[in-house]
Amino acid sequence: MKSITRSFLSTIFILIGAVTLSSCGMQSIPTALNDVEAKWAEVQNQYKRRSDLVPNLVATVKGYASHEKDTLQAVVEARAKATAVNINPAQLNAQTMAKFSQAQGGLSSALGRLMVVVEKYPDLKANSNFRDLQVQLEGTENRITVARNRYIESIKAFNNLVTVPPTSWYNGIFLKHEKKPQFKVENLQQVENAPKVQF
Repeated sequence: MKSITRSFLSTIFILIGAVTLSSCGMQSIPTALNDVEAKWAEVQNQYKRRSDLVPNLVATVKGYASHEKDTLQAVVEARAKATAVNINPAQLNAQTMAKFSQAQGGLSSALGRLMVVVEKYPDLKANSNFRDLQVQLEGTENRITVARNRYIESIKAFNNLVTVPPTSWYNGIFLKHEKKPQFKVENLQQVENAPKVQF
C-alpha cells in the first residue's frame, strides 16, 4: 500500500513538474521564435530596398562619370552577390549569417567607394535625380540599422529563453532549439577605415 502511495505521489509530482515546466516555455519560446523570424524578414526587406536603389544610382553616376567603369562594375557585382544571398529564418546559423553579412558588407563597401568617386563630379552632385537617390539611400541605411537593432534584440530574447532556466529546461526536454546567431562585424579594420561619405 505504501509503495502504491509513493508511486502515486511521485506521478503527481512529475505531472506537476511537467505542467510547470511546459507553462514556462510552451508559449514563450515559440512566440520568441516567431518574433525572430519577423524581425529577420524586416532586415532582409530593408537590404532588398537598398539593392533596388543601386541600378538607378549606377545609371545616374554612369551618365556623368562613365570612365569610372571599375567602380561602377564593382557596385554592380557587389549588388549581384548581395541579392543572391537570402536566408530562410529556419536556416539561420553562424555560417549562413556570416555569408549574408559578408555579401551585404561587400555592397556597403562598394557603395562607399562610389560615393567617394562622386565627390570629384560637382555636376553629378548637383543633379536632382542623384540627390534624391542619395536621400533614399541614406534613409534606407537608417532603416537597415533600425531593423538590425530590432533583430538583435529579438535574438537576445530568444537566446535567453532557450539558455536560461526555467524555460531552457523545457527547451532542453521538448523543443531542443539552439541559440540563434547575432550579427557580427566581419572585418573590423575595414569598418574602421571605411571611406567617409557625405550626403
